[in-house]
Amino acid sequence: MAALRQSKIAFFEVEDWERNVFAERLADHQLFFSHSVLDESNVGQVSEADVLSVFIHSMVSRRLIERMPNLRFIATRSTGFDHIDLLACQERGIVVSNVPYYGENTVAEHTFGLILSLSRNIHRAYMRTVRGDFTLQGLLGFDLKGKTLGVIGAGSIGLHVIRIAKGFGMNVLAYDVRQNRLLAEVLGFEYVPFEELLRRSDIISLHAPHTPETHHMINRETIRLIKRGALLINTARGALVDTDALLEALDEGILAGAGLDVLEGEELIKEERQLLAAVAVEDKLKALVRSHVLLRREDVVITPHIGFYSREALQRIVETTVANITGFLEGGPQNVVNPPTTA
Repeated sequence: MAALRQSKIAFFEVEDWERNVFAERLADHQLFFSHSVLDESNVGQVSEADVLSVFIHSMVSRRLIERMPNLRFIATRSTGFDHIDLLACQERGIVVSNVPYYGENTVAEHTFGLILSLSRNIHRAYMRTVRGDFTLQGLLGFDLKGKTLGVIGAGSIGLHVIRIAKGFGMNVLAYDVRQNRLLAEVLGFEYVPFEELLRRSDIISLHAPHTPETHHMINRETIRLIKRGALLINTARGALVDTDALLEALDEGILAGAGLDVLEGEELIKEERQLLAAVAVEDKLKALVRSHVLLRREDVVITPHIGFYSREALQRIVETTVANITGFLEGGPQNVVNPPTTA
């Protein structure tokens, strides 16, 4: 692929801080910025664009693609790319790149923030001291060293969680449909069946995607297998956990506590970064949390889906997008999701 020199690059759904970075890093090109989504009403403004960058609310359909005859590259600032018609792109020879990784360590660190809030009763102690109560009764915590952490979903985030856990001196079990025995040996963890992980773990941390197969994987039946007094941490997707079953487990003392960055009912959220741009999503999430019975429990720590939300993670999205665009323009596209087919 020959390198393209000055190109026309159109950005949609872009925040002001992102715009500043793109303007500086891609100053040699003709840039167009819009806070809005790309749709029929504004595609005419960028009909001559060579490169397009969008987030998940811009539905890049065949019809829109046809109205951009010069388009050669699409850089979505998201992990998902189902908002882009890949078939239409393939037919036109348009390359599509995404941001496959940006918050793995970020979510893993938040996971341990929730674990420590529960294991050392930080949340409960804070609520007491706000009321002027400095007694120690009921605040006895436990060491993480020597405890067993069960990681459900040992993908990129789960592996970061495992690394942190080993730093605390924990034993680690992992359940995943795909297993990497070499990594298990290097990092010092053990793959076990799902049921065995529930029985042996002092803390269970969820890092699986939400699919029909994983929906309510933590339910009344599976909770009965959990070691009594264990903690449950969920920074993945709310629908992995049956909320009614979780409440019963807390009431019965099967679970000593839960740390939740996600709640059942968030299924409309496809990408974490969607929370930053969609008022409707924010309002629904706010109503969900406010009315949630879990919010009133001292043995539950809830955060508003902020596991991904760090300065560095958001910066990585922009940096990866810049790298994707410059890589394409220089003849070496990166993070391509629609590689060309060969005859």
